Order: sequence, then C-alpha cells, then structure tokens
Amino acid sequence: MRVLLVEDDAGVADALAESLQARGHTVSHVIRGSDALHRHREADVILLDLNLPDMHGLDVLRKVRQVSPVPVLVLTASGDERSVVRGLRLGADDYLAKPIRLAELLARIDAVVRRAAVSAAPQDGVVRVEDVEIDLGARRVLVGGVDIGLTTKEFAVLAVLAARPGTAVSRQQLMDEVWGDAYLAVSRSLDVHLTQLRAKLDRPGLLTTIRGFGYRLGRD
Repeated sequence: MRVLLVEDDAGVADALAESLQARGHTVSHVIRGSDALHRHREADVILLDLNLPDMHGLDVLRKVRQVSPVPVLVLTASGDERSVVRGLRLGADDYLAKPIRLAELLARIDAVVRRAAVSAAPQDGVVRVEDVEIDLGARRVLVGGVDIGLTTKEFAVLAVLAARPGTAVSRQQLMDEVWGDAYLAVSRSLDVHLTQLRAKLDRPGLLTTIRGFGYRLGRD
C-alpha cells in the first residue's frame, strides 16, 4: 500500500516510515502541507499531522477533500478533541492521538482502506456487518438470521448508517435524513431511537458513538 506521511517531526516520521516499510508498505514522507497537496494522488492512504510548518493540517484535508476521496487518517495531539471533530466534519476517515501505537496505526490503516473500497449501498441493496443483515429494499433487519422487528424510525436511523458502513455519520446528518431537518428534529428523539436500536441489535460495540460528532456502524 502507498502511504503518504505528512509529518514535520523528523523523529516521528522516521519511526513511522521504518515500521510501515517493514510491513510491506511504500512510504513517501513530506513535511509541508503544500507538498501533500501536490502528491496526494500518489497515495492509497494519507497519514496527516495537523501541525505543519506552512498551513494547518485541516486546511490540507479540506483542499484534498475538494478533489479526492483518498482515505485520510488524521494524527492529533492527545486530548485535542476539537480538532478531531473538525477533522471528521471535513471528511477525515479516522484519527489517532499521539504518541502513536504501531499496532493500532496498522489496524486503522487497514480499516480505512477497507471502508474506502466499499461503495455506498444502493437503496434496494443488502448490507452485511458481521452477523447483522440489513435489507434496505425490504426494510428488514436480521441478526443471526432472526428478524428483530425494528420500528419505522429505528430502521431509518440504521439505514442511514448502513448506507455508509464503517464511516462516521454526524448527528446532524442523521437527523436531516431521518426527520428531514436537523433543526426541526428533537435531538433527544434520536438518542431514544439509538438506545432502542442498540438493545434490539444486541451487538455491543457494533454501533459506535464518536464523541462530539456522531455515530458509525461497524467496529474498528
């Protein structure tokens, strides 16, 4: 896999590049955001630090997202929750807080590339996540082969997430698509439906909350 590493700390970059190359990945390292914008088409995945010498990493992400769907994994300082949320809103596929653990980095790279390979499900398609089968056309959900009997709104919430398996979906987008307008929808109603949906699915961790942003169907 071709990895574009955008990182201005030479020590961090060298360690990451060496570890990734040892596992068969091809790593290109750039320091500046402007270089990343020139070379993003060469990569299968981008590892993007946010603190760059010439521009903020989120500006790089925004510009890349205007022209390319390449998976982007944001590298943030520990506890920088605001940047994480902004990055997800701008189209980052995932994030890692520094100091970076190699095993987690490798797993997340694999995960975001798998997600990118899955196109949005058609309206009449069937989405399978582990032993959960979501039939968007028949509006039916089977867990372990058993129909769990969702309400209309519960199914609508799950369908929005299932159309983007493994991808973070914001609360606002969920309410826009299920209720028609996030500003008219009652946020508490979404919470109630998600609680009921999790209980009926009975698969802890399969429907993940992304703090301060929204939700994702599928494990890391």
